Amino acid sequence: MENFDQIFTLLAEHEGIGLNTDILETGLLNILALLGILIFTGRDFLGSALEERKTTIVQGVQDAEDRLNEAQKRLDEAKKQLDQANLVIGEIKNETVTTKKMLLESEAFAAKKDLKVRFERALATFRTKERQIFLEIKQQIISLVLTRTVTRAQEAFKPKDRAATLINDTINKLEGDLL
Repeated sequence: MENFDQIFTLLAEHEGIGLNTDILETGLLNILALLGILIFTGRDFLGSALEERKTTIVQGVQDAEDRLNEAQKRLDEAKKQLDQANLVIGEIKNETVTTKKMLLESEAFAAKKDLKVRFERALATFRTKERQIFLEIKQQIISLVLTRTVTRAQEAFKPKDRAATLINDTINKLEGDLL
């Protein structure tokens, strides 16, 4: 800020800003001569440097375009491979689902068959037990009937000979039915 104030102070003391028209005092000729010499002598140097720079830039752009084209080709190839991989994955998923269905159906069939065998065994066991129980009940009923018959016969027929004959006849008749 201090320098800024000094500039305005100097301008106020020297009557403002003006244009110096004295060519020798300003060094305009020296500047023009220097520019002329630089252009004359530096033209070949600057021209070759600029041409070299231009060639380098063009080569860099060309290399970048080549890399871009190569990258685009690799990208296209990668996309094709991805599509193929997706197709293979889809086929694998379909095969997996089919295999799972077949396994489940096979397991269901095996389980159904196993249940059928078990049910038939249980039913056969039940029928056997039912026959055994029926025979046991029949035997108990027969025993009970015989016991009651014997007691009634003994009560009805006091003499033992007649009662024994009747009991033996009844037992013989029942044995025929039992067998």
